[in-house]
Amino acid sequence: MATEKPTSVRIRCYDVGFGDCFLLTFAYPSRERHVLIDFGSFPKPKRKSAGNMAAIARHIHATCKGKLTAVVATHRHADHISGFATTKKGDGSGDIIRACEPDVVVQPWTEKLDAAVDSPGPHGFLAADRAHVAALADMDRFRQSLLRRLADPPRGWGSAVRELGFLGEDGLRNAAAVKNLESMAPPKGRRYVFCGAESGLGAVLPGVGVRVLGPPTISQSAAIEAQRKRDDAEFWHILAATAEGGAGAAAGDGGGAGGSPFGARYRRKTGIPGFARWTVSHADKLLRQELLSIVRRMDEYLNNTSVILLFEIGRRKLLFPGDAQIESWSYALSKPEIQTLLAGVDVYKVGHHGSLNATPKARLWGRFRKRNRKETPGRLVTFLSTESGHHGTAKSHTEVPRATLLKALESESRLFRTDVAKQLTKKKGVAFIEHVVKV
Repeated sequence: MATEKPTSVRIRCYDVGFGDCFLLTFAYPSRERHVLIDFGSFPKPKRKSAGNMAAIARHIHATCKGKLTAVVATHRHADHISGFATTKKGDGSGDIIRACEPDVVVQPWTEKLDAAVDSPGPHGFLAADRAHVAALADMDRFRQSLLRRLADPPRGWGSAVRELGFLGEDGLRNAAAVKNLESMAPPKGRRYVFCGAESGLGAVLPGVGVRVLGPPTISQSAAIEAQRKRDDAEFWHILAATAEGGAGAAAGDGGGAGGSPFGARYRRKTGIPGFARWTVSHADKLLRQELLSIVRRMDEYLNNTSVILLFEIGRRKLLFPGDAQIESWSYALSKPEIQTLLAGVDVYKVGHHGSLNATPKARLWGRFRKRNRKETPGRLVTFLSTESGHHGTAKSHTEVPRATLLKALESESRLFRTDVAKQLTKKKGVAFIEHVVKV
């Protein structure tokens, strides 16, 4: 008997604000199968129509008639997994998704903490891989301390406080969501993947090829290995311990759990004389720059753990890279066979909400041969789930979404954007974009 194959794929991109939530519905002659890729939003959306996670969860539950085939959580950033959080009452958005009983849950290998840290693991993780995961835990400790200090920020920090808070909170380990994802699928359906690993999705999606292109393990990627040598695991461990120690030692004088060592309460208490004001101001500036540098490096570190999936249905190819950055892409893009595959991509989920580094211009975007400045059959389709004003600045050319990338997306593809109201369909308190790919 021939393997049943889908006749179409419906891509539904929910408007969660700054975050990702994609529901892929594979239509077979006998039934539909549904795959949810990410479900998160952070910070609070600016758009009134966006970010009602409970309503979106109910809409997903109704769409799939209470049964999800699979869930993919690309990485631990809150704007990708916050919607999976449960509540003590059992009425959270994560509880609703859990009730859909997915057969498979796919996460990056860095989330399989027991295998990566405490044992060699099923794939023989190397010491460098285990150190990589340990560093992620230390980052969480540092972020907690950073957020406590931001409770009393120095005057003049302005946008730095906003960015520090955004990157700090977005990267924190969401315990409820992580725990829910860890046990949402039956044991055989829990997949922790890396480049070249089996996703487990092929078994539940007949006639669909699914390739895992990332993240690489440390041993696979020379770029990530180089990053690890620059930012040795000991760096994150020492940094976390130092931050916690400083917070504890200075508690009560404005330099600890209550705020910054140069915060307003500290100044009021000590009465800084005029001749020392330049010194304190200069120290403020140095501290601000150092903290921003650290949390930006942390943000890149987490994005480079993102799962990259390529779905192949007949001749159609759908690419979902989460927030993968160039370091994570480097291993897959070094392989000629992967380069050939990516050239034929029909649908591209724009990486990291429109960050320039997540869509390498020459090595990725430039290889999509279905880019076209004209509205022609078979033109590349792109999806961008984003909201401006949360990440980076136009002045420093780090704004997300990046203006130059948007220009290329708009001129060379059929672009769907959640921040364009006229593209959204609104039903029962949720807004989404929908596109059907015929196979």
